[in-house]
Amino acid sequence: MSGPPEPVWLVAANVVLWRRYGELGQELRPGTKAYRDGAKVYVVDTYPGTGHQQLTTVGHGRRTGRWITVDTGTRHLHTFRARLVYAPAVLKRCAGRGFGTREEAGEPAALLERVAREERHAHHGAPHPDGCRCHACLSVSPG
Repeated sequence: MSGPPEPVWLVAANVVLWRRYGELGQELRPGTKAYRDGAKVYVVDTYPGTGHQQLTTVGHGRRTGRWITVDTGTRHLHTFRARLVYAPAVLKRCAGRGFGTREEAGEPAALLERVAREERHAHHGAPHPDGCRCHACLSVSPG
């Protein structure tokens, strides 16, 4: 019998509360198709050849609440950070792709945060609709 798997450092993020959708991004939708708005997900793989615009993530699914592994757009995530993961379901799905230290996980977290911000800004070429509640508009502090 083997004991519980060793914890690993991964990059964690949250799903945006609202995302722009549709023609020129004039509609708003909560979260993503796979994840609820605000859900915590773990990044288990990135695609550097596409500029990290897509990520493989593990998190609790929107409808079932079970752990799922899904490719999602970086622009739909925010607050990337290094986290030590103990959950066996996540450790099984990451298949040894974690980082050795917090500092090693912090570097890609900072890169992904920058990529996500740029992608949210550049993805829809049109101005935001009136009363927009997308992540970029909600993050702007009043005044």
